[in-house]
Amino acid sequence: MSATKAAPRKKSTLVPLGDRVVVQREESEQKTSGGILLPDTAKDKPARGVVVSVGDGKLNDKGVRQPLQVKPGDRVVFTSYAGEPFKVGDDELLLMREDDILAVLG
Repeated sequence: MSATKAAPRKKSTLVPLGDRVVVQREESEQKTSGGILLPDTAKDKPARGVVVSVGDGKLNDKGVRQPLQVKPGDRVVFTSYAGEPFKVGDDELLLMREDDILAVLG
């Protein structure tokens, strides 16, 4: 009697193209500054996150790729309706253009 071993699950990744950036949104606050606990329906989606991966850059008028200003690991602030949400494994990620990113947090 031979036991069959399940194949290891391969973690899928989301690889952005061009001037696209993959961001993982930060968790929203659980309670207000006054100590009131917020239910999930009352929480705002935070407009902050961490860059997971970046594309290879945008083509300029001369056909040369311009590298992106952000890099993986950067904490960023973006517009509240930026990006398309994707579920990859257990992670919920946002795919957005670099132009949707407003600032890098230091």
